[in-house]
Amino acid sequence: MPNTDYAFMSAYLKGEESKVVTPDHIGRMVKASNIQEVLRIIADTDIGSYLEEVPARNLEDIDECLWVYFARCLCRLQWLGFLTPDMLKILSAYVAKYDVFNIKAALQSILTVKKAKMIPVGIIHNNALLDELFNAENIDDIIELLTKCKLENYVPALKEYEVDGGAKSKLLAEARLDSEYYRSMLSVAKDVKDGPILAKAFGLIIDLINLQIVSRAIIEGMGGEAAEYTIAGGYILPDKVAAGLLSLKLPDAARRLQNTQYQDIANEVSTNYDKTKNITAVDEIIDKHKFRMLKELLSPRVLSPLVMAWYLILKEVEIRNLRLVLKTIVDGVPVQEIRNYLVL
Repeated sequence: MPNTDYAFMSAYLKGEESKVVTPDHIGRMVKASNIQEVLRIIADTDIGSYLEEVPARNLEDIDECLWVYFARCLCRLQWLGFLTPDMLKILSAYVAKYDVFNIKAALQSILTVKKAKMIPVGIIHNNALLDELFNAENIDDIIELLTKCKLENYVPALKEYEVDGGAKSKLLAEARLDSEYYRSMLSVAKDVKDGPILAKAFGLIIDLINLQIVSRAIIEGMGGEAAEYTIAGGYILPDKVAAGLLSLKLPDAARRLQNTQYQDIANEVSTNYDKTKNITAVDEIIDKHKFRMLKELLSPRVLSPLVMAWYLILKEVEIRNLRLVLKTIVDGVPVQEIRNYLVL
């Protein structure tokens, strides 16, 4: 792998990192009273420049534009022609998460007979088959489409899905889809430069998803039933270890994680929920720590394919924060009230 390609792409992606929406932008956005003010605040960012040029009239338009922007960022990376084979592997495998999201949306549509919104990113979208997925009438339609897109590895998860099984069957299918996605990412990590670090990053993500599932299941009194929804392949909290926490109370689960890097996170979840009785505290706290830990692990890496993984994560968080701020303004809620939900 030519070092010049790593040098060019590292410099390019780090340059792109300097153009994202920063905590300083967000500090000003939380004081904004309308969408136009937000767009003025982020005018010096890449995403802000893009939004200035598109004819978005309302939140739905802007939401669509944000995903089109993300898709354009991915296309631009490939158009440059300097991606190393390892970077291309990471990019291709990573964006399959949007295929998983869209497959889940199709399952939701079949279950509720109400069309769910899809994201115009991923392998299915690149094959110009997203409309076909959107209009899928049954599981066989989805399976046929996945075969066309060479996404057969997700088919077994769908074969376990029974439409008549209702919501529980759907949740199980979604958990199997997630497990397959992370299995694929861990497999890619075995074949790229700095793969052990990438594997640790995705093991960490799996761990925190499992901690999220466990915490919410304890709060909702689901007990051992939630074990079926955990994800295999974690770094410290794989599915079997996570399942062992489900019979405990939140403070006890946190104590069980003593001497791990997740004990403080679990304690924070327990304390915050005890204070607010708001289950969204689980997602809020875990999302923030996940971003912090991934930043510490991946952001310092240069001349490595890991700059690609960090760039993708950073752009996703940027879009997530911006969508949340804009929706809050449209809903007439002071943005300051959702500051704790923003990932910084």
